[in-house]
Amino acid sequence: MADRAALVTGASSGIGLAIAHMLGEEGYALTVAARRPEKLEGAADELRAKGYDVEHVAGNLGDENVIKSVVAAHRERYGRLDVLVNNAGVGIGAPVADIQTKFLDMQINTNFRSIPLFYRECIDMLRAAGAEHRNALVVNTSSISGKYGQAWLSVYSATKFAVVGWTQAMYKELASEGIKSTALCPAFVDTPMTDFVKGQVEAADMITPQDIAESVRLLLKVSPACVIPEIQFIRPSEDL
Repeated sequence: MADRAALVTGASSGIGLAIAHMLGEEGYALTVAARRPEKLEGAADELRAKGYDVEHVAGNLGDENVIKSVVAAHRERYGRLDVLVNNAGVGIGAPVADIQTKFLDMQINTNFRSIPLFYRECIDMLRAAGAEHRNALVVNTSSISGKYGQAWLSVYSATKFAVVGWTQAMYKELASEGIKSTALCPAFVDTPMTDFVKGQVEAADMITPQDIAESVRLLLKVSPACVIPEIQFIRPSEDL
């Protein structure tokens, strides 16, 4: 049985993979999940090459049955959950007149709907960890566009606003049980998801996945008496 265990979604690259590496460094056994089997297998192998204990489950994280299978695999292997990172997300931009229903549903399901479902499926393990050490942690990846709505990314922005609201509600509902919830709200991060804007913003001028991972390391280190409900990340050229 692992002393500490974490589950990270959207972990095949970018922010999720950087957080998984940090959690491995901190001694957490890992379950990593993402949609594409080949990419996830490569990420899992990369993590195992560092000596980390890793379970991986591929599937569409907007699908309730896949979510249940991810949590079941984690439960069977590790039997505990100290950190849940709801990082899986998809962004599909369109002007309002051109929004396609399938892409609307995809963003709602992956970016937001999956998060309440992961909480529900994991709540018993999170409560057990909270009772044990008062420092169980759930990290929900939102976006700076979840604080300031963005034209063309309207659906994406709406889902990320929902993530912030959900995180606030979970703080109020679960903090007394030793379960902390934090929303991460970054501006452009140098990941494949921001390739669409790299003609206007250089990758070197973007926030790095490691910046986000280090913020999560901070969340692991603070005392049970300290709750950080939200972290915003901006670039020097951006206004608050």
